[in-house]
Amino acid sequence: MTDETKIVSKVLVLDSNAECYDSIKAFCDSHNLIGLKVQHDNIMSVLKSNVDLGAILLAEEYGDNAHGGIQLARDIHEVRPDLPIFLRREKSDHLDDFSEKDRKLFSAAYTIDCIANLHQAIDEFIFSLVYPSALVRGITDLTKTALESQFRGMGVEIAAPYIVRDRIIFGEIFTLIPIEGSWCRGYMMLQAEEESLLRLVKADKTYIDADSADDFRNLNNVLGEITNLIWGAFKNKYINYSENNANLAQVPLVINHLHRYISFGSENPQLCFKYTLLDGDHNDEKSMVIYQRFVFNLSWSPEDFKENQFSTVDELFDSGELELF
Repeated sequence: MTDETKIVSKVLVLDSNAECYDSIKAFCDSHNLIGLKVQHDNIMSVLKSNVDLGAILLAEEYGDNAHGGIQLARDIHEVRPDLPIFLRREKSDHLDDFSEKDRKLFSAAYTIDCIANLHQAIDEFIFSLVYPSALVRGITDLTKTALESQFRGMGVEIAAPYIVRDRIIFGEIFTLIPIEGSWCRGYMMLQAEEESLLRLVKADKTYIDADSADDFRNLNNVLGEITNLIWGAFKNKYINYSENNANLAQVPLVINHLHRYISFGSENPQLCFKYTLLDGDHNDEKSMVIYQRFVFNLSWSPEDFKENQFSTVDELFDSGELELF
């Protein structure tokens, strides 16, 4: 990962007017958005899946119906109320003529001729938090090290970091650990599919005995150990416990297993990373995807972020912390 790496976000483009595609694609490209399309019949199944999304770009006249987008927005809001929806209208870039109930469905409105005006809404609803480049690079570096230490003979492929607004949980195994410091307070999550991890354990790619793979607790322990390693490295590199942390407020976490949904009690977006573990033989049967999310829902002050500086031996002697025996 380099200084040129940018954080991106995936947006679902629901627009049936092909004449608008070039303008929408150009806007997405210039604002670090990855546009995704889906057939009308598959919209709800996609939204109920594990696809990470930052927002939806929806046309008011979707499906060649003057109000097709409005009804679709109501349906979307039922299954994914956490996703901001930006409505493309034909003549006006406001929602004043909508009922109060329908206005609440949308985060902003725009026309294709004035799509550039959507920039402020993108910043507000998707890229509302600034993440220092050194932090983003550091997270991937220490996570890669942790993964390589726990999976034998596996390479680690790292996708571009991205932002999501959804609250969907990926896979069956999920770890959660608090991250607390003077400049941030929140949680780190790791998510993985049990079947993929089971295959790697049986292939003797982990430090769990292959004969013990069928005990789900052992699979849990693999992801738990990785979580601990990342948390420890993050703490050592970025958290200064000598500083007084007076803000100790907490909010309840809400998890709905049926809908694979987790809420942290805030509207903050989540910083996400995707790691793909690849077998040296490039065997897809022995690959695995791990998603990592950071949500700083309790406190976030990126201006105070800094890496811990480790003292040299001379500095430790000068301060009196270290003495000759």
